[in-house]
Amino acid sequence: MKWNWFKNSLLVKLLAAVAFSFLVSIVVMAVISQIILHLYNVQFLTEEIGVTTYNMLVFLIFSVVILSFILTFLAITRNKLLYIKHITESINQIANGKLGWTIDRKGNDELSRLAENINSMSKELADKFEYERQLELAKNELITNVSHDLRSPLTSIIGYLDLLRRGEYSGQDQLNDYLDTSYAKSKRLETLINELFEYTRLSSPDVKLDFTEVNLNDLVDQLIGEYVPMFEKQNLSIRKTMPDYEIPVVMDVEKMIRVYENLLMNAIKYSLKPSEIHLTLETDGSRAVMKISNRVESPPEDSMDKLFERFYIGDKARRTNQGTGLGLAISKRIIELHGGNIRADYHDGWITFVIEHSYGT
Repeated sequence: MKWNWFKNSLLVKLLAAVAFSFLVSIVVMAVISQIILHLYNVQFLTEEIGVTTYNMLVFLIFSVVILSFILTFLAITRNKLLYIKHITESINQIANGKLGWTIDRKGNDELSRLAENINSMSKELADKFEYERQLELAKNELITNVSHDLRSPLTSIIGYLDLLRRGEYSGQDQLNDYLDTSYAKSKRLETLINELFEYTRLSSPDVKLDFTEVNLNDLVDQLIGEYVPMFEKQNLSIRKTMPDYEIPVVMDVEKMIRVYENLLMNAIKYSLKPSEIHLTLETDGSRAVMKISNRVESPPEDSMDKLFERFYIGDKARRTNQGTGLGLAISKRIIELHGGNIRADYHDGWITFVIEHSYGT
């Protein structure tokens, strides 16, 4: 390991270049000395030369030696100097906005590792810029959808209140009907605002979770017990399949219960009645897998992935004014914050939501 570092060290290569250049300059000086000695031998030069001539000769010799050193050093380090120039130009490209610009890696020394780090930085900046752009688009889309979804119940509330204010109702029954409708629209507006606030809070990069280790079997079993009366009221029954051993999972219990409750409420709302809801809990390697399945009247018209998009509401929900389109988006975000994933599948009249957790201590 140390030998590889020594062999690939830029400092070692530069010192080797200096040593080789120095050796070349010594050879050049020796050659010049031999030439001068030869000139003396053939009596081209006399022993009696002036001080000025002597100084000029010495200056010429040292100039040639130094020049040979410089030229040799530049010849050896030429590729490295060109590579440094290439790195500098690439950094300028990145600084001028060409995020994602990469530098070809040459060699295995500090310069090549510098180029690799710059490539990683450039890619990270490009990814962050793209993330910010997508975030901006998502924010604009969110504002548009929020405006539309808030306007609908608010317009209805204002309309009914205006009728009540002007006394435009035929009797007590119609008055009660207007009040009930206004109240229902107000509650829907409240639900939408609360879920919008929750989604915005969970989308913040500063969101913090309160992690606790729990036995997933006990948590799910307790939650199902609380929903049994609601299942019976809706003419539904639940069939659960869970292992007889503990499944320790580290999670924010309050937020994960929100996910499970949302999936159970969706199953209650959209199931065929009477029918069964199937809940399965199992382990697969280091993952705990929960599946919640329910029968539906018809297959979904769009991709199952759209169920998790913000403000996506299925056709039945639109007709019956159920849902806000944020519940599954919130659930997906909570699962992602836990390092898990959630997906939906449809097969032979059954919709199945699959949640995967990492488990173990």
